[in-house]
Amino acid sequence: MSAAAAAGTPTVTRTPAAAGALAGTRALLRFALRRDRVRLPVWILALFLGTLSAAGKFTSLYADPQARGSLTDTMASPAGLAMTGPRHYLDDYTFGAMLGHQMLGFLAVLVGLMNVLVVTRHTRDEEETGRAELVRSAVVGRHAQLAAALWVAVVADLALALLIAAGLGATDLAPGGVTGPLLYGLAHAAVGLVFAGVAAVTTQITAHTRAASATALAVIGLAYALRAAGDAGGHDGLSWLSPIGWAQRSYPYVDDRWWPLLLCVALAVLCAGTGFVLSTRRDVGAGLRAARPGRRTASGALLGPLGLALRLHRPLLAGFGAGLFLMGAMYGSVLGEADGMLKDIDQVQEALRRIGGTSPAESFASMIMVILAVVASVYVVTAALRPLAEEHAGRAEPLLATGLSRVRWAGGHLAVALGGGTALLLLGGLGIGITGAASTGDPGLVLSLTGAALAYAPALWVTAGIAAVLFGRLPRAAPAAWTVPVYAFVTGYLGQLLGFPGWTNDLSPFGHVPRLPAAPMDGTPLAVLTLVAAALVLVGLDGFRRRDLETK
Repeated sequence: MSAAAAAGTPTVTRTPAAAGALAGTRALLRFALRRDRVRLPVWILALFLGTLSAAGKFTSLYADPQARGSLTDTMASPAGLAMTGPRHYLDDYTFGAMLGHQMLGFLAVLVGLMNVLVVTRHTRDEEETGRAELVRSAVVGRHAQLAAALWVAVVADLALALLIAAGLGATDLAPGGVTGPLLYGLAHAAVGLVFAGVAAVTTQITAHTRAASATALAVIGLAYALRAAGDAGGHDGLSWLSPIGWAQRSYPYVDDRWWPLLLCVALAVLCAGTGFVLSTRRDVGAGLRAARPGRRTASGALLGPLGLALRLHRPLLAGFGAGLFLMGAMYGSVLGEADGMLKDIDQVQEALRRIGGTSPAESFASMIMVILAVVASVYVVTAALRPLAEEHAGRAEPLLATGLSRVRWAGGHLAVALGGGTALLLLGGLGIGITGAASTGDPGLVLSLTGAALAYAPALWVTAGIAAVLFGRLPRAAPAAWTVPVYAFVTGYLGQLLGFPGWTNDLSPFGHVPRLPAAPMDGTPLAVLTLVAAALVLVGLDGFRRRDLETK
């Protein structure tokens, strides 16, 4: 025993030199990759297969030069440029130019979403659940968790870029060339890194994962809107304010310019560095933005489970509502040009003939309704599974310890999911109806297209019922509820274009909805779907009432 110890003087243990601000980053990176060993491969494979599917579709649908010429004329309209990208791609509209023009901006949004969810999951979510405090009680530096999360994003983006480059290199988009496929893949990675950096900043601002993710997603939406406005109006200055616009202006398969991607990398580094600096200005578990003081007395609506659920779902519902209205408005703006846009595409014409309708605009609108309904179903699944998230976070237990019953508490969330999904359909239908009426000169489309969108409400209710059953009876299998919107999109939209057998669509609740306004109204399947949804909700609530509650 040393003299200091014998005298009762505390012994100072020297911290290893490696235990700096980034100490433990490598271990946390390995742990994060292990946690995401299923999630990330699913994201990457879905984006990769979607890219290859689009590339194959372009080469098959537009093999005829006349079809490519008709498509070029349509895409040159302001609405077409807003939905796709810069006009320069149209100068030589090869298959590779089609892919860069029509898919790069759309997939960039999905890659950005993947990066935002990765960073917030491994940073703010860890702090909100209290796990970060336990981890940092070991030899872990202050910046290790954020650094590990950003490295996970880098690994995912580069893996996606290389996979896309290899897959497209084997196609005939640009025979004998590797520059186009590689640039196209790296453009996605560059945009993804930008939004990973954005998420690194938003996670410092707020103390809640949902708010951090929503803020970062709003930045993605703003970037897409700036790009769309700039390309549609011919104002390149607006497009150059968006990292999505930078990636598109690398012009893969056209000019093969690399330097716009350097702007993305520079912005990503700047945002990530800002995130590290801001993290030193706050405590663990807290955010830079102080919580607003609430009212002295709670609103009367918050005294009941329905009002509380609505308050919790309000930001997400508002975001989906704005997005669906804008999405519907974008699709409606091209209804007047649907005939010229699609007349030379045999597979699309065949799909529209199967749907029916008195005009190409009606048939095309009926096909688009499935997309709006699927997007609304994403919110419905999220909202219906919110009680499970509240349970896992330990916030359900204090509420249920009072006189509030389980059925009333979970029923409040399900009621918001059912009503909110219906409201989203209404907004999407209004969006496509208003701009569709303006583009075709037919005011009656406002009412007919809004009604066509609302016809999908019973299918949304069935989707919520399936999520309720999984939450109530098989909580570990609750993520399986996401298969419903995914399957509905694959069979209901892509299946129409690719000619899937009819029975595949019948397995989806969305497949039993009349294809309004092209098809006649039939209330029988809607009534059956409503009864099925009610039965599923009751079974789910009964299961939740009987099972054990996860306690903290």
